[in-house]
Amino acid sequence: MEQYIYDKSNGLWYELNGDYYIPCLALPKVETKEIGIWDMRHLEYLKQHRKATYNRLKYECKLNAYLYDINTQANEMFIKLVEQMVEHEGISEQLKADNQLNGLLG
Repeated sequence: MEQYIYDKSNGLWYELNGDYYIPCLALPKVETKEIGIWDMRHLEYLKQHRKATYNRLKYECKLNAYLYDINTQANEMFIKLVEQMVEHEGISEQLKADNQLNGLLG
């Protein structure tokens, strides 16, 4: 018996294991990206409150990409909010250099 056979009807390769042919299946290669604080918080939210969405993303191998996108959006929003607060409060580099301890002591 051959070690590997190909089934044209379903497009799968099979490997001989003992007396049985087992399909040669592998998960798709997914690029993993490092997740940050926003990702971890959203992941916990999905696990606790949106279990169906969490499971769907996990089994479709899209969870990491989804979380990376959430982290990117959250970081952009955070930077934009900080810039708006700096503008609203009138904070400048000169003010920070002249009065470094004001925020700590005041």
